[in-house]
Amino acid sequence: MHISYKAFEVTEQANLNYTTALVNKFTDELQANEVLIKVHYSSINYKDALSASGNKGVTKNYPHTPGIDAAGIVEESSDPSFNTGDQVIVTGYDLGMNTSGGFAEYIRVPSAWVVHLPESLSLKESMIYGTAGFTAALSVYQLQAHHIYPETGSIALSGSTGGVGSIALAILAQLGYQVSAITGKESSTDTLLKQGATEVILRNTLEEHTEKPLLKPKYAGVIDTVGGEILANLIKSLNYNGVATCCGLVSSVDLPLTVLPFILKGISLIGIDSVKCDRKLRKKIWTLLATSWKVDNLAQLSKECTLETLDENLKRLFRGENTGRIVVKIKE
Repeated sequence: MHISYKAFEVTEQANLNYTTALVNKFTDELQANEVLIKVHYSSINYKDALSASGNKGVTKNYPHTPGIDAAGIVEESSDPSFNTGDQVIVTGYDLGMNTSGGFAEYIRVPSAWVVHLPESLSLKESMIYGTAGFTAALSVYQLQAHHIYPETGSIALSGSTGGVGSIALAILAQLGYQVSAITGKESSTDTLLKQGATEVILRNTLEEHTEKPLLKPKYAGVIDTVGGEILANLIKSLNYNGVATCCGLVSSVDLPLTVLPFILKGISLIGIDSVKCDRKLRKKIWTLLATSWKVDNLAQLSKECTLETLDENLKRLFRGENTGRIVVKIKE
């Protein structure tokens, strides 16, 4: 197909400077894959901000269109699993990293990346979740898979105002968990309590390094989005047989602790990867997000922008100024 479309494109200039612009492209310029999708919504994630700023660890070659999330309508498919007019979601894999991403009116992707939109979820709702919400749900799923339920004890949640954190808090609260929400934004205390947190803990109280191998046990589980000293101190504060999930590195990639919490208290640390998540599990998580785990106040957790206002929102995210989720409206 030779369809003209609009895309948000990042271009590498001299001296490692990167500029962004809305450009007109044609669908036959996209990579040769099985499914052509007309994108209706995308969302903003930290990887998108990295890609838009020229991070070669995320995107190797420019010019490039970021956007690791997309939801829309199948325009054309050579795979009989998908028909023209099907509503679909694409998150993870290489979308928006080195494959032209969801900040455009069209994407063409391998059929293995595509998931049918669950009946009880709208395209916009799926992007309020997006990769961040999917990652949050994977984290909760792993807690339950390791027998951490509301009656087991409270959950510590770091980065609670961010994309993953805000959705994780909503899911946990809806399922009946007691949640200790950790944040560096003291001004967000009242909001977090209204969203279902049992208590709010300021991040700086957990950032100091301690040589103690164990701390007073407080939590049955941890959902961590930041890494570093915060994750180390939370692991040290887990109850016997506690479980921590780890999905982020905003604070640090380091984990300064000993093996003692693991071998003395039977603690488990589980890495959460939404990029190459097994397809069967991927479908299961999306079904949960559309049914029994669907957040009642989902729309209140997000703001909306357009391709025209995308650049400023990406910069705000990169500076840590955003809260909740930002949905990008691509097409009516």
